Amino acid sequence: MRAGELGILRIVAALAFLGAASCVQAGTAPPPPPAEPLSEQAPPEEPSKFYSPEDGWLDVSGFLKQKYGFLPIAVPITEPAVGYGAAVGLAFLSKPLGEAKDGLGRPDITVVAGLGTENDTRALAIGDVRHWMDDRLQTQAALMHASVNLDFHGVGDDPTLDDDPLSYTLEPEGGILQGKVRLGETRFWTGLKYSFAATRVTFDAPPGTPGLPDIDTHSNVGGLTPSVTYDTRDNMFTPNQGTYVEGTAGLFSQALGGDDEFQRVRVLGLQYVPLHADLDLGVLAEGTAAFGDAPFYALPFIGLRGAPVMRYQGEQMAQLETELRWRCWKRFSLVGFGGVGSVWNDLENFDDEQTIATGGTGFRYEIARDYGIHMGLDVAFSPEGPAIYVQVGSAWARP
Repeated sequence: MRAGELGILRIVAALAFLGAASCVQAGTAPPPPPAEPLSEQAPPEEPSKFYSPEDGWLDVSGFLKQKYGFLPIAVPITEPAVGYGAAVGLAFLSKPLGEAKDGLGRPDITVVAGLGTENDTRALAIGDVRHWMDDRLQTQAALMHASVNLDFHGVGDDPTLDDDPLSYTLEPEGGILQGKVRLGETRFWTGLKYSFAATRVTFDAPPGTPGLPDIDTHSNVGGLTPSVTYDTRDNMFTPNQGTYVEGTAGLFSQALGGDDEFQRVRVLGLQYVPLHADLDLGVLAEGTAAFGDAPFYALPFIGLRGAPVMRYQGEQMAQLETELRWRCWKRFSLVGFGGVGSVWNDLENFDDEQTIATGGTGFRYEIARDYGIHMGLDVAFSPEGPAIYVQVGSAWARP
């Protein structure tokens, strides 16, 4: 209880006592029962917004439970492809996750954020995930504008660019709109997404430079992506058990607002298994393939922790990563992870194939128990050297 509120309660109690006493003196009311001394009347404690009543540790669940309680975001960026920076913004979660079971009962989430890094990468975005009709319909919408500075190492194994990449700037602006419908009482969802991006690409190299991709300075990508999803995760932020499987088939064409005709097929699987009361295993398996005239920036790339974004690209990609999380003490957990990924340019002959292995360790702190949110730090190692990642929720987060 704050000091100001405690003082007000005591003033109200004193005024009530004086009013009763005046009634007694006038002979208009019977004597009141004896009252406890004010010093012994302890007003009820107001639950803390930032500490848990269970163990007294830092916990922001009480803050998130407030009506219209926005959560400020300030997350360091440590992605090796763009350098150090920060993302800031606001997020709103509509309800706690105490009743969420097997992929249902999840909150609506709205996020407005911006980011910047030391290599002058900038982005602004707004996103919304919402649930309707008693969890039978999920919608996702997002708008973004970005200017991202990256290095192009070629598509597949390219000895010309492997050690001498070409610097370029990618400036997309656009958005997505997706709807998913749950099939009956099952945990299967079927969905359809429309995405569009108008992108400007600028290479810091003159025409004719060896390895320079054949691209237009300005290009549009537009397409429809149907999907099928199966989701039984017990928590969307830091799952302890459950399965998430999704298959998508993107169709991009001029008829849908783009400049190129191409297709993208992707299968993603996540499995979470509790091995012991304090030990959880997570497994990620993913495969993606692009066909047709996809621009180089729309090609699949290895996304393991430790591998810089878009560093290892190819027409096809496959990757596998495992993670062990040990709840070692109180709210703290230790994490160990390792993975392998490959890209190549021919689905039958595996031309220009590249394969890398990554691994690392980290820790987590349970920052919002009612929402199942853990946050912490990962240190990953790959052929590109060490990299640090700040994690809020799972490293494989999916809405």
